[in-house]
Parts: sequence; structure tokens; C-alpha cells
Amino acid sequence: MKLSLSLAAAALALSVSFACAHEFKLGPLKIGHPWSRATPAGAKVGGGYLSIENTGTTPDRLVSVSVPFAAHAEMHEMAMKDGIMTMRPLEKGIEVPAGGKVEFKPGGYHIMFMNLKQPLKQGEMMKGTLTFEKAGSVDVEFKVDSIAAKGGEADHKGH
Repeated sequence: MKLSLSLAAAALALSVSFACAHEFKLGPLKIGHPWSRATPAGAKVGGGYLSIENTGTTPDRLVSVSVPFAAHAEMHEMAMKDGIMTMRPLEKGIEVPAGGKVEFKPGGYHIMFMNLKQPLKQGEMMKGTLTFEKAGSVDVEFKVDSIAAKGGEADHKGH
């Protein structure tokens, strides 16, 4: 009895860790924890964040993002230039180097969800599709965190 309870507890812990991982895979590409912040009612834009790791031997390029909850999505880069924060669209997408990783996070690369069709509500999972130049397309879900989420490990414990 004791052994079966221990095995059951171990199996449950293992299944919970897999369910909380919130990762997606497409060939050599690993997409880690897509997330967004909740938006106030009436907001027209939202932001999306995630990581892309390329375990392959050739680079690939994220060329587009599409989501049903916004009119369109764009990849952007924020950077400091001459002491001023700038933001520009990445019209050709972003390269994910072979054996490398790209992070979309607040204050850097990010996805802009333009002309939202609905508010993003904390706790929801919002569907989207990432399209890569070589690997093709993969469906993902953006976990909507609190409006104040910063994207650090503390925000994503238990996801």
C-alpha cells in the first residue's frame, strides 16, 4: 500500500511538471512559455513574449505571428539609442541561430498584438501561430498573466 501511494504521488508530480512546462516544439525549435499581460478594457494593443531555442545545426527565422484575437501581430525590437528608448518593427522577422536562443521579453524583442478584438484576461490561454522560414508553422498558446507581470521566473512559477 505504501509503495503504491508513493508511486502514485511520483506519477502525479511528474504529470504536473509536464503540464506546467508550457512549451511547444517544432523540429529543432523549442518555444518556451509564450505569455502576455492582461489588458484593460478598451486597449487596442497587447504584447507577447516567449523564448525560441534552436537545437539544430542550421539557423531558422521567425517570419510571422498570427493570432485570432487581434487584427494582426508584429515583431518589434526595443533598444536604447542615444539615451532614448526606441521601438521598431522587425519586418524581416528574427533569426534564431543554430545552437542559439532568442528571448522575447519586456524591454527587448516582443510581439505586438495590434487592434485587439477583445481584452486579454488574466488566466486565459490565447491561441496563436508562429511561422518559421524553414521549420514551418506551430500552434502555441499565450498564457495571460497579470497586468503587472514582469516576465521573470517569479511570474511563471507553476505554469
